[in-house]
Amino acid sequence: IFVYKIKPKFRKARAELAEFNAKLQDNFSGIHEIQAFGQEDYEEKKINEQSAHYTETNLNALKYSAFFHPTIEFFSSVGTVIVVGIGGMLAYNNSMSVSDIVAFLLYLSLFYAPVASFARLLEDTQMSLAGAERIISILDTKSEITDSENAVDIGRVEGKIEFRSVDFSYKNGIPVLKNISFTCEAGNTIALVGPTGVGKTTLAQLIARFYDPTSGQILVDGHDIKSITIDSLRRNIAPVLQDTFLFNGTVAENIGYADRDTKMEEIINAAKAARIHDDIMLMPERYETKVGERGMRLSGGQKQRIAIARAILRKAPIIILDEATASVDMETEKEIQEAISELAGTRTVVAIAHRLSTIKRADIILVLEQGKIVQQGKHSELIKQEGLYSRLSNANKSD
Repeated sequence: IFVYKIKPKFRKARAELAEFNAKLQDNFSGIHEIQAFGQEDYEEKKINEQSAHYTETNLNALKYSAFFHPTIEFFSSVGTVIVVGIGGMLAYNNSMSVSDIVAFLLYLSLFYAPVASFARLLEDTQMSLAGAERIISILDTKSEITDSENAVDIGRVEGKIEFRSVDFSYKNGIPVLKNISFTCEAGNTIALVGPTGVGKTTLAQLIARFYDPTSGQILVDGHDIKSITIDSLRRNIAPVLQDTFLFNGTVAENIGYADRDTKMEEIINAAKAARIHDDIMLMPERYETKVGERGMRLSGGQKQRIAIARAILRKAPIIILDEATASVDMETEKEIQEAISELAGTRTVVAIAHRLSTIKRADIILVLEQGKIVQQGKHSELIKQEGLYSRLSNANKSD
C-alpha cells in the first residue's frame, strides 16, 4: 500500500524539481536581460512560486513517509513491550530467568533492525525510481528520423544536391515549404534569401535530415537521402548554425571538435582561413584559452568565426552557412567572405543570408516567399528583374 501511494507523489515531486531547475537555468542564462529590463522582482516572484510548488509536492510525498516510519517503529516497540510485560510476569513467577528475557530483547532488536532498514530502503527506492523513470522515458524516446532498413553508407560524396517537388510542414500541419525544386551541382554555391520565416533554415536542415519532407525527394549525388545512413550523410556536411554553440572548453577543442584526432597545425590553418587566428593570438592563453559556457567569454563575431573554422576543419564536401556573418562587422564580414570564396569550387556551399552583399558571388540564388521559390538565378540576373530580390537589394542599400 505504501509503495502504491508514495510512488506517484515522488514522481510529481521530481517533475516539479525539474521545472524549478529549468527556471533557474533560464534565469542564470538570461541574467543580463533580466537586469537590463529591470525584471528582477518579477523573476524573483516566479522563482518563489516555483519553489513553493516544489516544496508543497515534496512535503505531500514526505507526509506518507512521516506516517510509514513511525508505524514501523510503533510495531517494533509493541513487540518490546509485550516481551517485557509477559517476561516480567514470568520472571515474577519464577517461570523464566531475567537473563532469558534480556536474550529475547536482544533477539527482537536483531529482528527489527533489518525491518526498519528495509522500510528506509523502500522509501529511498521509490524516490530513486521516480527520478529514474524520467530519465528512462527520455532515453527510450525514439527518434522520428531513423535509418531505413536498406540504408547504405555512402562514403564521401562529391556534393551535388537536388530537391524534387519537396513539401514540408511541422506537426501542426501548416505548410512551411511548398513544391521546392532545384539542383545545385557539386562545388557550386547556392544562396537562400527571403524575408524572415519563409523556411530558409528549414530547407537547409532538410539536407542534413534533421527533418524528413512531407512529400518529394532530396538527393545527394543522385541518392535519395532516405536510402543513406544518417551517420554517413552527416559526415559529409559541416554546418555553421545561426545560433552558434561552443562547448565549455578551449578554443582549440572547439575548432577541432569535428575531428578529435586533428593536429594543432590543422587547427591553426582552419583558424587562419576563418580569419580568427589573429584574435586568438591576442587571448590570454591563445588556443588554450577557455571560452566559457556557450562561449560566453567571446564576442558574437569571434564565436561565429570559430564555428566557421570548425566547419572548415571538418573538410566535408557540403558546408551549410546559416547567417554565418550575422554577428560580425563589415570588415570581418569581408574577411569571412574571402575565406568562403576560397572554398568555392572545392565544396558545395549552402548559404543563408539577409545581407545580399554576402551572396553576390553565388552560382545560384533562390528567393523564397511564403514557402515557395519565387525567383532563382545569379545576382546579375535577379537584380534586373522586378520582384522580391530587387526590393530586398534596395532595402539592403538603404541600410
